[in-house]
Amino acid sequence: MNDEDAQQVEKLREPVAPRSMQQLPRGESLRLLGSVPLGRLVFTQNALPAIRPVNHLLDGEDIVVRLNDGATLTSIAPPAGEAGLVVAYEADAIDPRTHLGWSVIVTGYARLVADPAQVARYGDLLRPWVAQTMNGVLRIQPDLVTGFRLVAQPAVAVCAAGGEGR
Repeated sequence: MNDEDAQQVEKLREPVAPRSMQQLPRGESLRLLGSVPLGRLVFTQNALPAIRPVNHLLDGEDIVVRLNDGATLTSIAPPAGEAGLVVAYEADAIDPRTHLGWSVIVTGYARLVADPAQVARYGDLLRPWVAQTMNGVLRIQPDLVTGFRLVAQPAVAVCAAGGEGR
């Protein structure tokens, strides 16, 4: 890291006014999730948590990601007709300077999409960000959707007597 990069990182660590977290309803959380193209897929690999950044799209409430043939999830995810693999999916948009934004975490069951027409449809709709052949499609059906927004707390008024406002 060069000196300029180090200075930028240090600026991002400067304290900001306190923030509060506001819970978001399911619908708003999913709307926000659909408004960004990138998230993180969390799954279990060899009994340990694993996280992969992936691009996604929403199809109704379902989260859809594409996988390459060599992806771990391709080998461990059950087909569409079977009980799914429990995964979590997280996406956010938090400004590093203001510390304002939102985060959404979805927990649900992931299954490989088996229908060739659906695989082709998602192939047209969801272009990979990496230079790999993506042949698999994973659909996550959310059971638990947790979203929150980081908002600035209103400034506390200071009374003329020097105490905090009430």
